[in-house]
Order: sequence, then structure tokens, then C-alpha cells
Amino acid sequence: MKPLLSDSDWSRRNKFLGIAALFAGAAILFWGCKKNSIEEIKAFYSTENLPKLEEIDFETLYTDSGQVRFFLKAPKLLQFESDNGDYLEFPEGLELVNYDKNKRVVSSITANYARQYLADKKWEAKNNVIATNAQGDTLKTELLIWEEKKDLIHTEEFVKIIRADQIITGVGFTSDQKMQNWKIKNPKGTIYVTLGNQKTQDSIRENTNMRIPDTPIPDNQPLNLNNPQNP
Repeated sequence: MKPLLSDSDWSRRNKFLGIAALFAGAAILFWGCKKNSIEEIKAFYSTENLPKLEEIDFETLYTDSGQVRFFLKAPKLLQFESDNGDYLEFPEGLELVNYDKNKRVVSSITANYARQYLADKKWEAKNNVIATNAQGDTLKTELLIWEEKKDLIHTEEFVKIIRADQIITGVGFTSDQKMQNWKIKNPKGTIYVTLGNQKTQDSIRENTNMRIPDTPIPDNQPLNLNNPQNP
């Protein structure tokens, strides 16, 4: 028969079990806190949450082969580094004007928010997006995607196009970046109206509230949006 434990033995045994439980609980608490702390620190100090570059009242010209192609203006510009590719963010919106080789305005875009993916040369404009071509046709939507490499502007959202004599609505839209050859995928209706004739730049100003530079743009500013700097 196994001998019974004395009172002192019971006391020593309970004390030992208590100490073991204390150490076990402390270990669990330590590792749990350590794991949470590391995850929280990584999330807090993630480089994707911190901009590499910040510009206020940003303006720049984008040239190609010595010719001015775009004028960009934004209240704030942020540049981020990401595993999926660097991108520029315009949290307070932007104004983007497209010029032809003779420095004439061929299209323009304004939006309350935008993002540019640098490697893919892809833009996403959101919230109160307004795009206008040289003829004064104005597109209004909540999301517009512009792919420079494909010379393509498109959206799957509801769109409204305002022309000199009609207003066209529908869902889905595709066009070249000059908005010369556009198409609504699913037209919903057309309203014919009578509007007074206006010059192209007056129409663009009225429909987009955009400030279009009135002075000639110099050729000697080879700035690139991939490395944005103030002129």
C-alpha cells in the first residue's frame, strides 16, 4: 500500500503546484503579449502606411520627347512604396490637362481623389470625376480608369455625357485618352437640349471649373511624374 502524505507533504506539494501554475500562466501571458506587440508594431510602423514623399500645392508639366503632354495640379501629393509597386496618391483631388503637339487642350480630367500606379502607368480617379474633350463633350461619373499604355479610358459605373445638344446616360464607358472615340456600353437614355454655342476652352472651364494655363508652356521643362518635383 502507498503511504499517505503527511500534512507537511501536502503543504509542500500544493506550494509546488502553485508555483508551477504561476510560471505557466506568466509564460502564456508573455508569449501572448509578445505576439500581439510584434503584430501591432509592424502594423503601426508599416512602410506602406508612411509616404515616401509629400508635396503641398503641387504643379508639374509632363513632357514626352521634348513636347508637353500634360499639366497636373493637386492640393496634395503623396508617394508610397509598396510590394505591389510604387504609386502616387492625390487624397484631395487633382486637375489634369492633356495637350496636343501644338499645346492646344485636347482633354481634361478633375476628381476629388486619384491614384497613379507608376510601373503600370495606370490612373484611378474617384468621386465626382469630370472629363472633357476638345469639342466640349463632358463626362461625369464616380470612377474612371485611365491606362496610358493602352491609350484607354474606361469605367463600369454609371456615366452621364453632356454634349452641345443632348445628354446621354448609361452604364459602362470606353474611350481613347483624348476622348475622341468614346462609347457607352449600356445606354439608358438620351435627352435633347438646346445650348448656346461656346468656345472650347470656355466650355471646359464651365464644366470642370478647371484653371487652364493662359500663358504659353515652355518646352525646356523635362519633368516626369515618375519623379515628381515642383516646376
